[in-house]
Amino acid sequence: MARHDFTTGSVSKQLFHFSGPIILANLLQVSYQFIDSLWVGNLLGASALGAVTISTTVVVTVLAFIIGINNATLTILSQQKGKENEEGLKNYLNAFVVLLFALSIFIGSLGLVFSKSILVWLNTPAEMLDQATVYLQINFLGILFLVGYNFIGTVLRAVGDSKTPMKFVLIAALLNTVLDPLFISVFQWGIKGAAYATVVSQGVAFLLGIGYTLRHRIVPFTRPKWPLKEEVLLIVKLGIPSGLQMTVIFAGITAIMTVVNSFGGAVVAGFGAAQRIDSLITLPALALGTAVNSMAGQNIGANRWDRVRDIAVFGAVYNFCIMIVVAVIIFLFAEPFIRLFIQEEQALAFGTDYLKIIAFFYPFIGLNFILNGIVRGSGAMYQVLVLNIISFWVLRYPLTYICSNLFGENGIAIGMGIGFIISSLFAFAYYRWGNGGRKSCLLRMDKVDTRKYTLLLY
Repeated sequence: MARHDFTTGSVSKQLFHFSGPIILANLLQVSYQFIDSLWVGNLLGASALGAVTISTTVVVTVLAFIIGINNATLTILSQQKGKENEEGLKNYLNAFVVLLFALSIFIGSLGLVFSKSILVWLNTPAEMLDQATVYLQINFLGILFLVGYNFIGTVLRAVGDSKTPMKFVLIAALLNTVLDPLFISVFQWGIKGAAYATVVSQGVAFLLGIGYTLRHRIVPFTRPKWPLKEEVLLIVKLGIPSGLQMTVIFAGITAIMTVVNSFGGAVVAGFGAAQRIDSLITLPALALGTAVNSMAGQNIGANRWDRVRDIAVFGAVYNFCIMIVVAVIIFLFAEPFIRLFIQEEQALAFGTDYLKIIAFFYPFIGLNFILNGIVRGSGAMYQVLVLNIISFWVLRYPLTYICSNLFGENGIAIGMGIGFIISSLFAFAYYRWGNGGRKSCLLRMDKVDTRKYTLLLY
């Protein structure tokens, strides 16, 4: 069991060792869609790949609210860990389990019923609609598994263990690699097979995570019971804006998808292939954002603001170093990467150009992840929500729409890239001059009643 105290020791070494397994876990997580796309694109063609791309965007968007609540989980639990409050850790774990289960069932049911209507609203090309609907509905059936194993991973990272979640995702990714060709080609289930392979793999990861945490007593899980009103209110106070942050992000991505869809099936397929590579580019930055969120939360809980500042500095430096190297690799090998998924010349050309344009903008979105992770670790969820609204709805979507009208299909990457730069400036301005690193919400246990937790504003 690896449970680390981030309130002492070398910040740079801790960030390096803690973020490494998160990067690998994220890489394995992305491999679900990556492997699905490889098999779908090569066995079923560009149209099926476009259908998977659109459906995956919808699943992630709808799921984003629940996953965003996991960010509140990380903040609350890491602060409880920083204060060495085992009772608070146990009570909030129970509360999150109950609420996330209920939300998963509710959202999964709605998504199953309205899948086709959502895809029609997104201007999904007619030749892709039926396949996209089937793929989307199957993913909604398995949404509980996806939420469950992500939640377990978040809990373990909150107490400083980033290696165990990586192992679960590795097993699931390997299983998905075997099941994809089996379901798609051998069983001849087509696009249904790709969806079922993903859901089954996520279910296995979820069950393994439950078994491991209960057997080894890594965190104080208890038999689920309805949480106290104070616990629910605190989770809602942090979880709602945190969930909305993620919803804003992925709804913005979905809105950008409507711009992509307007250029036709070839561009949609090329964008889908590029997005698979694109998602790999952001993995180090996403992992660093998660790592600084957990590390900052523990140090804020221990009132170590000097270390919080160091975490922000080292996170930003690591981000730029890693992302620039990744961007150079993507730029040099853009075409062969796209060819892994599709062979159609028009789709291939668009995907290659998109990657070459967008690659060097990603150090700036990485800076967003780092600074927002620090602010989120303090519990200032509404501030991060506002920053994300600015990033996607004031900047990225309008700029993508405008640039695509000015420069054609290549304007999609140009508009998104410019949005990355400007939004990173907003994030830095808030952190530097808006007191984003200190003017925040910090959880403390009430001295009178050990079962009651209040939110104190510093």
